[in-house]
Formats: sequence, structure tokens, C-alpha cells
Amino acid sequence: MASNNLSVLEALDTAKTQWYHAKAIVIAGMGFFTDAYDLFCISTVSKLLGRLYYSDHSDGKEPGKLPTSINNAVIGVALVGTLSGQLVFGWLGDKLGRKKVYGITLVLMVICAVCSGLSFGYSPKAVITTLCFFRFWLGFGIGGDYPLSATIMSEYANKATRGAFIAAVFAMQGMGIIFAGLVSMIVSHLFLKANQAPAFETNHVLSTQKNADYAWRIVLMLGALPALLTYYWRMKMPETGRYTAVIEGNAKQAAADMGRVLDIEIQAEQDKLAKFKSSNDYPLWSGKFVQRHGRHLIGTMSTWFLLDIAFYSQNLTQKDIFPVMGLTKKAHQVNALEEMFETSRAMFVIAMFGTFPGYWFTVAFIEKLGRFRIQLMGFFMMSIFMFIIGIKYDDLATRENRWLFAILYGLTFFFANFGPNSTTFVLPAELFPTRVRSTCHAMSAAAGKAGAMVGAFGIQTYTLKGERSKIKRAMMILAVTNMLGFFCTFLVTETKGRSLEEISGEDGSKDKAETQMSNRGHDEEQEN
Repeated sequence: MASNNLSVLEALDTAKTQWYHAKAIVIAGMGFFTDAYDLFCISTVSKLLGRLYYSDHSDGKEPGKLPTSINNAVIGVALVGTLSGQLVFGWLGDKLGRKKVYGITLVLMVICAVCSGLSFGYSPKAVITTLCFFRFWLGFGIGGDYPLSATIMSEYANKATRGAFIAAVFAMQGMGIIFAGLVSMIVSHLFLKANQAPAFETNHVLSTQKNADYAWRIVLMLGALPALLTYYWRMKMPETGRYTAVIEGNAKQAAADMGRVLDIEIQAEQDKLAKFKSSNDYPLWSGKFVQRHGRHLIGTMSTWFLLDIAFYSQNLTQKDIFPVMGLTKKAHQVNALEEMFETSRAMFVIAMFGTFPGYWFTVAFIEKLGRFRIQLMGFFMMSIFMFIIGIKYDDLATRENRWLFAILYGLTFFFANFGPNSTTFVLPAELFPTRVRSTCHAMSAAAGKAGAMVGAFGIQTYTLKGERSKIKRAMMILAVTNMLGFFCTFLVTETKGRSLEEISGEDGSKDKAETQMSNRGHDEEQEN
């Protein structure tokens, strides 16, 4: 490594794994737990909202459903908020500091999770408007958590286990999805015991329990709890050494903060810092940035965009696919709370055995296989399984083959998480320079959320009515997007085992290489 590197950064890179690393994973990870819970619990209650507020009792043919545009708004509005929040808080993270902005995102998440369970009025319009308003701002807070959690973890970690640590923070998303299913199951089960009701086909009026209106509110409001529990610890974390040194230019404070955390003596090196800063002082939209990092930024943005089309389509549309798979009963065979219970149970089972293990496989193997290989393998396997489901859909969507369908469907989730869903989060936190790391991660994550919106507003229209031919088409579209993701992965590079400064060229290695290249070109010209 070039001697241009600072001892505070080298101390962080070579530090032994210790208690503060575990604490940082939990503090950053609980934000992700909350994020996933809040974003995915809406899938467990959206059908209940349809029965409560959009039932036509004079008809009696089928239970009330949210109209397509309202369903898309309820599920997709948080994603719009997340995209906005990622860009705003990601930029602020580089301008004001990771720690300062980190607390604001958490407060916003707590307030809006509680408020999304409240309604200003009784009419369907009032309830849905209130819900969409607060879920937008909930998403805005969640958006800030993406770049900040990834950046904080990458800047705290040592180079030997950095990928595993960032992936472990992200793996808390899996816990959040499991708890979204589990909490909805428990709440709907308790309400069901207290509010027995006939199935819709027996009595279409009494099949929607009045008290069910409290069930969905409780599920949404409980999302505030984990964020609230970690607020104190988030505020106690010191600013990352890299931000304090490289952006604020305060080597003494960085050495003191990280020395305290690592329990070692670190030299301040203010003179060396000035030299380090001057060689890395190019802005985001400069020719030098585009030359050094432009390809990587296109790579991280395109792969995250393509991945999230598939990932969010799967998670948000599974409630429509479960009845076709036979994992839940048809809507007219159950009452309102039974439908919520069965959807939650199926979501919990898929998350527990398909989604969740994939995250931890990434944590276990990311430092052995590397980010690049895991991402390629994940995209490829997702594409294969979705092609199989798409081509053989009519055979799979039968009662006899429902478990084979469930296994194939679960494997697409497994390889999403032991694959690009984890690595697209890790790579942008490592590839870019400290000054723009949070912003570049935010841009990549926002591209992902744009993909999620394609899933929520586009792909979901194919699955809402449970029509086989349309679900089949959706699966084929997703298989193609995953294959495109496979090819876009070649735009990024492997980051395993290298320091952040070495990867981004902040240690002077890229300047050295560029100088050697130009000297070689100059020599060749003279020879000619």
C-alpha cells in the first residue's frame, strides 16, 4: 500500500474483530430490520383493507378488493418516499456527517410508523389518504437508512471482514420480513379467536369483522418499536474516523475517536492528512470521477435497478400468487381475518425457509467467494428458476404440484439473497471515495427503488387478479431482467480483501498507475 495512507485508516483496516464491530452491526442492523418490517408488512394487510373499505354488500359475488390504482398507491407510496429519502439523506451524509443525519432518519421512521396506523376520518378516502401520506414519509426515513447504514458499517469495519459485516447489517432485512409475517400472524390469530365469523361464501356481510379495523393498525404501528429501542445507541456512536479525517479534515479528532473505540493509540498525522486530501479533492461530477468511477457507478445503479424489479415484485405480489399455488384458500372460502392469517403464514414460511437462509449464506461466503461471483451466481440462478416457473406454470399451479411450486419459488428468494440482493448493497459502500461514498450508495439504492416501483406499479398489475396467463408473463419478464442483471455485473469489480482507499484509489495507487501509463506513452512517442 502506498505510504500516502493515514495511520487512523490503517488502524481501522487491520483492527481485530471485537465487541464494537458486533455492536455496530446490531445498531445499523436494527434500522434495516425496521425498514424491511415497515415495507413488507403492508402486503399482509392490503387484502384486509380491501374487505374493510371497498366491500360492495349488494353484490356478494366476491370480497372487497382495493382498486388496482389504490392498491398500487398503498403498496408503492413508501417506495417513492424511500427513493426520495435515499437521495436527500445520502447527500446530507456526505455534507453534514454520517452520525448527525443517522438520528433524524430514525425519529422520522418512529413517528411515521405510529401515524400510519391512525386515520383522520372514517371514509375509505380519508383512511387511504392518511395511510399513503404517512407511508410516504415513513419511506423517506427508511431511504436515509440505506446509504448511511452501509457507509457507517463499511467505514467502521476492517478489510478482512468488511463484506461480511455489511452483509450482516443487510441480513437484518430478512429478520424484518420474517417478523412482518410473524407479527401479522399473531395479531390476526388473536383477533380471530375473539371475533369468530363465517366464511364469505356463507355470509358476505358478517365475514368482515368490524374489529379487524384495529388489527392492521396494530401491525403497522408495531414497526416503530425496534427503531425506538436502538435510538439511544445510535446517538452514542462516534462519527466514523474516515469522515472526521478525510472530509472534516480533523485528524486529531479521528485518531482520538477511533483510538477510544479500538482501545489503541493512533497518531494524528495532520500534515499527512493535508496531502491525502489535496490528492483526492475532485467533485462527484468531474471528469476525474467519471474516468475513475463512472463505470462502477453505472454498474452498481443498473444491477440494483434490475434486481429490485424482481425482488420487490416477488415480495409484493406473493399475496396474489399464494392462492394460485394452493398455499392459501380462495378469498370466498375464508373470512377477513382468516385471509390475513393465511397470507401472513404463507409469507412467513417462504421468508423463513427461502428468503432468510440466503442472507446468512452471503455473510458466511462473501469473503471466500467474493462479491462478484456471488452476484453473478445469484442473478443466473434466479433467472433459471423464473424461466422454469414461467414455462411450466400451468403444470406447477395445481394442487398436486403446489409444494414443487413453493420450492422453486422459495429458491428464487434464496438466490436473490445469496446473490445480488445482498451484494448490490455491499459493493456501492466499498467502490467509491469517502467524500462521495454516501451519495454514490444513495444513487445506487435509489436506482434500486426505481426498479422496485416498476415492480409495484408495473409487474403487480399482472398478478393482482390471479390470472394464470398474466402471472406466467410476469415470471418470464422477471427472468429476462435477471439475465440483464447478470451481464451488467461485469461493469463492477471485486473488492474482497482490499482497503477502501486502495479500492477507490484514494491511497494514491491510481495516480501512480496513471502517471506510469502516461510516462510509458511519452517514452513510446519519443522512441517513434
